[in-house]
Amino acid sequence: MKAKTIYVCQNCGATTSKWIGKCPSCGQWNTYQEEITATQKTTTSRITSTVKALKIEDIEIAETNRIDTKNQEFNRVLGGGIVPGSVVLIGGEPGIGKSTLSLQIALNIPQRTLYVSGEESASQIKLRADRLHHTTDSCLILCEVTVENIIPAIKEYNPGLVVIDSIQTLRTENVESSPGTITQIRECADLLIRHAKQYNVPVVLIGHINKEGNIAGPKILEHMVDTVLQFEGDSTHVYRVLRGIKNRFGTTSEVGIFEMLHDGLRQVENPSELLLHNHDENVSGVTISAAIEGMRPFMVEVQALVSTAAYGVPQRSSTGFDYKRLNMLLAVIERRAGFRLSTKDVFLNIAGGIKINDTAMDLSVLAAVLSSDLDIPIDYLTCFAGEVGLTGEIRPVSRIEQRIAEAEKLGFKRIFLSQSHKKNIANIKHSIEIVLVSKIEEVFRHLFAYAHKNQ
Repeated sequence: MKAKTIYVCQNCGATTSKWIGKCPSCGQWNTYQEEITATQKTTTSRITSTVKALKIEDIEIAETNRIDTKNQEFNRVLGGGIVPGSVVLIGGEPGIGKSTLSLQIALNIPQRTLYVSGEESASQIKLRADRLHHTTDSCLILCEVTVENIIPAIKEYNPGLVVIDSIQTLRTENVESSPGTITQIRECADLLIRHAKQYNVPVVLIGHINKEGNIAGPKILEHMVDTVLQFEGDSTHVYRVLRGIKNRFGTTSEVGIFEMLHDGLRQVENPSELLLHNHDENVSGVTISAAIEGMRPFMVEVQALVSTAAYGVPQRSSTGFDYKRLNMLLAVIERRAGFRLSTKDVFLNIAGGIKINDTAMDLSVLAAVLSSDLDIPIDYLTCFAGEVGLTGEIRPVSRIEQRIAEAEKLGFKRIFLSQSHKKNIANIKHSIEIVLVSKIEEVFRHLFAYAHKNQ
């Protein structure tokens, strides 16, 4: 063995023999740190293979009995529960609730669980468990950061689930670099993954994210694990979204909704009723969108404020909605509908503090901006679902029947959809009024023509 000094990019994992300011792989500045690795002389020998390839029709599929976490929203995102021997990575910002969610799962599972903490003491974890009002004898707490001590403990107690909080705090004696570096994270994760596969023990890893919103240090860690879950939300709001980024044992199109309370995370089975606010009277700049996150439809309140630019340079602000897409929609409104928004401040907010990626939000955002600019309220029992193109056309969106059914269930009287859905809904009876539009000019005429004519 011979020690060797290398420099590793803490953002993408690229290595060089000397320090450089800008990483040539990811383009980030000042991300290279010195690390010491042990190299071993390799000898060439004749390679003989004893492996045998199989025909795909000869491969037998064994039925997998998933572990029920007793948390319906968590099970939904995983695809029905935790697969034995799988490794799940949960990422999120500090204070978002990763440790609380993981502890709740460890306390609820009927099998024996081992909660390994490298950040908190046993007394701190006990205080959190008391706050969650969970008491069980099957959850064991281990405060340790050295992998060489953690793996023997896993073998000794033989738990049904292992939770590591967090992967950035672990270290292995095989690597001389400090905890949290790319090399340490990669080696520690590799040891845990190999043990999980060998002994069929599921492992949940908690990982921090960096300022760009990625799992700290490693995109390589995301490639190593079986499932990557992102825990999202605004720390100033109570709602949290658990989103699947990668899942080898299920779909990534599901999301779980939680509400952060003083006694832990509560599952939100019907998010529409919580995300909507009952206004005593209609106010301008507020619309409702029939959105879909994952496979679940729910109604979201969109709030817009358009005002004269006070400081000469117009401001643009977006919370919960893609900022670049907002700028695109404002350009479409100005070019296709004739509204002069380039000299005005525009602020957009998705109520509840959640982030929506559904393009069907476009039509409700457009209506909210127009409503605020004209100071004309839109009926709160009207909702929208449509994508807006650069030419001002209203494009169709997926799973329109689910959106209509959700709007009907919550008592909405009218929904705006793309004209392209006419054939799809022609043979379906609905109690809700369906307004089909093909251009944003038609949306404007339906919503504001009478009021605009009298101004």
